[in-house]
Amino acid sequence: MKNIYSVGQVNRYVKNMFTQDFMLQKVYVRGEVSNCKYHTSGHVYFSLKDETGVLSCVMFAGQRRGLAFRMKDGDKVVVGGSVDVYERDGRYQLYAREISLEGAGALYERFLALKEELEEMGMFAAEYKQPIPKFIRKLGVVTAPTGAAVQDIRNISLRRNPYLQIILYPALVQGEGASDSIVRGIRMLDEAGVDTIIVGRGGGSIEDLWAFNEEKVARAVFECRTPVISAVGHETDFTIADFVADMRAPTPSAAAELAVDDYRQILQTCQEYKDRFQRSMQGRLDVMRAELRRYQLQMEYLSPESRLKENRQRLADLEDEIRGAMQNRLNDCRHTLGLYLERYKGLSPLNKLNQGYSFVENTEGKAVTGISQVQPGEYLKISVTDGVIEAEVVNSRKENWNI
Repeated sequence: MKNIYSVGQVNRYVKNMFTQDFMLQKVYVRGEVSNCKYHTSGHVYFSLKDETGVLSCVMFAGQRRGLAFRMKDGDKVVVGGSVDVYERDGRYQLYAREISLEGAGALYERFLALKEELEEMGMFAAEYKQPIPKFIRKLGVVTAPTGAAVQDIRNISLRRNPYLQIILYPALVQGEGASDSIVRGIRMLDEAGVDTIIVGRGGGSIEDLWAFNEEKVARAVFECRTPVISAVGHETDFTIADFVADMRAPTPSAAAELAVDDYRQILQTCQEYKDRFQRSMQGRLDVMRAELRRYQLQMEYLSPESRLKENRQRLADLEDEIRGAMQNRLNDCRHTLGLYLERYKGLSPLNKLNQGYSFVENTEGKAVTGISQVQPGEYLKISVTDGVIEAEVVNSRKENWNI
């Protein structure tokens, strides 16, 4: 009688066979990456191929720490993991736990190990980074004397500041002895008293850039008293020197722009500051002049001279008022006196004399109004219209003049 199994049973049986094969639980496979896809979940799906066949692979998001670079189609890699069966589809695949680049992969692993060691030592810490000077006079450059890097740095630096002095140390940047040459260049320029040092070269493979991943170069950069800008490779290339340097530039051209301030921009900024300062000072002077004018007006109003002028004017006005009042008073008195004169005109003795009457007084100056006041032989003074008559009393008789 035939035994009939379900698809799931067969797949499960095959899976158990793979599971019991210990060699497949830890295996390393070399091949070329193809159909590489980074899923939104964080999983990476790809295939390994060579001239004999293709193997499906997957690296789950939880294992991504085993992938230290951005994998892409065409990379030659060595994948470590286990081979197992995916029951649902009934196909086997390699479940990757670690992936490294073949050939360059060993260098890359050395790079990661040194990077981790130096980072633990604190050589990448921000507190050790020196600020790049804003305005420099001397620029030191450690790079190959020929090539695009030194020309880019020179052209951009002198275009931005034609008065800049550039000191080049012609170093080896690739091959045997390159790291020692770079270290000597950094130390020599540090002793030369430059303001900033650019250490760099153009792009290349990890093997080409390896001199900048040496520990001796990293320590020379870290111990340098002069601020160092690392400009190794292209924008996507990173070296140990980039992490240790005080500033990292994506390219040598960018390093020149970061190190050298634009001379024309400085002049323009200074002119703007000058104009702003003049406008500010002019506005301040205008405000101070207005305030000074206000104080002058206050001083003119409150000054003793002004008070004296005001008091003199007030006294003059009072004097005029007094003169006017006195004149009015005199006029009133003259008018009253006129009235009195007219009133007593008829009673005046002189007026009576002018009418033909006379006035008689004795030697004592007393008026004689009756005969009883005189005796014969006594002298009298008789006042008439035009003078005084002195007379002697001869005799007197009594008369009744009453009408």
